Amino acid sequence: MALPDDVFEHGPDPENPGWRHWNLKDETLFNGAVMGKLITRVEDDGRHSRLRMFPERKHENLQGIIHGAVTLSLIDISLFTTMHTLGSGNAGPSVTLELSTQFTGGGKPDMPLDAVTEIVRETGGLVFVRGKVVQEDHTVASFSGIVKKMRPK
Repeated sequence: MALPDDVFEHGPDPENPGWRHWNLKDETLFNGAVMGKLITRVEDDGRHSRLRMFPERKHENLQGIIHGAVTLSLIDISLFTTMHTLGSGNAGPSVTLELSTQFTGGGKPDMPLDAVTEIVRETGGLVFVRGKVVQEDHTVASFSGIVKKMRPK
């Protein structure tokens, strides 16, 4: 069951040619209220998806780097953008079953933060994803996750 168009916005982003929105229309829900604007695209190789956020002051921790919870949220959302852009095309309704993350560096608050992902395997009920969170050549985290596709009742 796909998300209705009146709930979700994933059309082209005119400010960023080649990118698409990944935003809920209700900005009071988590994605908009916490993460802010999100955009996504499929990389030129056709095997990788990229989800980008634009850090703000509210995303920093006391050390002046991007809070780990923000990075984890970007990773979790990227599992679903990957399903939508590279997989079966239906990212909703689904749930994260497992997420394994290794932090390898601090995220800088003055530049976009990207989750770059690929599908390892997709079955009728599960999607296995792996990826990295990066800022240009700097790796912030690597991760793998499993998403369970929910069936309509």
